[in-house]
Amino acid sequence: MALLNNYIDNLTQTTLMAALLTGILSILGYLSATFLLLKDLFKAKTRRPFLIIAWIAVSLHAINIALVTDKHQGFNFSFFSTASLISLSIAILLLIAVLDKPVEKLGIVIFPLASLMLGLEIAMPEASFTTVSYSWQMSTHILTSIMAFSLLNIAALQAALLAIQDQQLRSHHPRKLIRSLPPLQAMESLLFQMIGYGLLFLSASLLTGFIFIEDLFAQHLVHKTVLSILAWIIFSCLLIGRSRYGWRGNTAIQWTLIGFILLLLAYFGSKLVLELILKKH
Repeated sequence: MALLNNYIDNLTQTTLMAALLTGILSILGYLSATFLLLKDLFKAKTRRPFLIIAWIAVSLHAINIALVTDKHQGFNFSFFSTASLISLSIAILLLIAVLDKPVEKLGIVIFPLASLMLGLEIAMPEASFTTVSYSWQMSTHILTSIMAFSLLNIAALQAALLAIQDQQLRSHHPRKLIRSLPPLQAMESLLFQMIGYGLLFLSASLLTGFIFIEDLFAQHLVHKTVLSILAWIIFSCLLIGRSRYGWRGNTAIQWTLIGFILLLLAYFGSKLVLELILKKH
């Protein structure tokens, strides 16, 4: 029995060391990919070197999460762990999008954010572990929620970049970063594509929530439900307005950012207050 306990302890320590190593290497990979994007920002082709390093970084990030989850026999749904998982999802979706869309410059924001979330998760291991085993129905709801937030996060970053691009072009003195972006019309098309995909997953998230969660308007869920529904209405109206009335420019940018802020508050508002301010888990 003593030998078995010894073996388990050694295995646990090895897993923790492997998780720490993959986490640190992933952070370095994210920062290296960001550096390459910044270095080659104004060149015609920047994809290949940064793509390889970025894919290595997200792979190591995924391995880190898998090791920690396996060690604790379940995923830790604390604030920083959830933020780390979502930032990983956003980075992966961006890398997939880069294969056929000119959105690689969003990595300048997304990769440092992913490294920050992973770093905070590693630096704060004392957070309590809410390791609950979910049914396939609940897992489907959680997965679609993460996909919706990740896609609409990319859309919000795209909207912010579009706002800067529009302002710079109106000033007739665009900086090199803005001149390196695709044309304004192409940027708007990309924005609405991201919103469309994100809305699809948000609809699935709300639908699975209404079907599989017993009381979606319970006290601890009511704000998430209401804010998510409001975000869904805003994004739906935006797509309808684009299709029927040709909404674009500042209208599209403003409503995209408002919708995402509502979704951000729905997903992270309560976790931020309860776990980091009130110290409740």
